[in-house]
Amino acid sequence: MLRWLWLWLCVCCCPARGLRIHEYLYFQVLSPGDIRYIFTATPAKDFGGVFNTRYDQIHLVPADPPEACGELNNGVFIQDQIALVERGGCSFLSKTRVIQEHGGRAVIIADNAYDNDSFYIEMIQDSSRRTADIPALFLLGRDGYMIRRSLEQHGLPWAVISIPVNVTSIPTYEMMQPPWTFW
Repeated sequence: MLRWLWLWLCVCCCPARGLRIHEYLYFQVLSPGDIRYIFTATPAKDFGGVFNTRYDQIHLVPADPPEACGELNNGVFIQDQIALVERGGCSFLSKTRVIQEHGGRAVIIADNAYDNDSFYIEMIQDSSRRTADIPALFLLGRDGYMIRRSLEQHGLPWAVISIPVNVTSIPTYEMMQPPWTFW
């Protein structure tokens, strides 16, 4: 089985918890063009699958309702695609399972704090003993908001993304980073 090692390891010091290692996974929005940037996400800590395949063009479908805690109004569009979900209402694992049950290949859970442009939440399993097989990623609230806003402005039901993206092969001056996010 081919494993894509598109994860970027970053070591940071946190005074309250000591030394921590964060794994980052990158994806690029290809369409709509006004948000054609490379975004950073973090994988769930102790549940969900990993990306064994690179998707050059796959739909990123905002869930309806956004929190994805139950039945989805647009579940048919999530089949074989990646869902964009909003934090809140139920556990990260519950959201991941809802998307998995609708045939999604992965879920990206954006923070519901739309002004969050720098703090990654560590997504952990709930106490239910349930599991999920699809990858689950956490996205900053500002990034999730900007993606949803662009789709609404253009009247589009989804974005087209490439995931994962190997940023180690892209020169820094060529990286299209969201202008609202500090790298």
